[in-house]
Amino acid sequence: MDEPISVHEMDTSNGVLLPFYDPDTNVVYLCGKGDSSIRYFEITDEAPFVHYLNTFTTKEPQRGMGYMPKRGLDVNKCEIARFYKLHERKCEPIIMTVPRKSDLFQDDLYPDTAGPDCAVEAEDWFDGKNGEPILISLKHGYVPGKNRDLKVVKKNILDNKLTKNAENTGPAHKTVTPTPSIKNEAKLDEILKEVKSLKDLISSQEKRITKLEEQMSKIAI
Repeated sequence: MDEPISVHEMDTSNGVLLPFYDPDTNVVYLCGKGDSSIRYFEITDEAPFVHYLNTFTTKEPQRGMGYMPKRGLDVNKCEIARFYKLHERKCEPIIMTVPRKSDLFQDDLYPDTAGPDCAVEAEDWFDGKNGEPILISLKHGYVPGKNRDLKVVKKNILDNKLTKNAENTGPAHKTVTPTPSIKNEAKLDEILKEVKSLKDLISSQEKRITKLEEQMSKIAI
């Protein structure tokens, strides 16, 4: 801890950085207080040790940031991190997921992680004792998705032929006359009314035209 293994210049902001480290994926998230972005880097054992991944930005700055433990994430949606961004009057959850096409449990994203049980009691810790965290598996929180049943919508042509043959070869062949529905009758009545109104309009216009022609003939004489 005497010398840093890597130094990166972030920006010129004077806000306090809130670091969150995920040992399962070796990703560190840096959230600046009063900033509106979350930068995340991957930590490796080989030089240059720190690799920039991406930056998540929003419009409103964060007054504070909380971090959900790994055992509280949604394993089915490949959720690797969930932050709780504190605004002036609300708390906004920010979810980060890894896109995967497979519906299986992702072992590389969810190795055994630290559980809720403490490894060392408070008295032992004050005495200077250390202990490895008690790990738990997240596989019991995974619920496999249901297989989608494929339904064939296309009709079989042979069924139509068989029904037609059965009707033709039957003892009594009946002709079915289609009966118009109530909606069709209403539309037909509307069309007939419009046609009648158009006929009346045409006849009135013809009378007016003949009257105007008579007046024009008198003026010409």
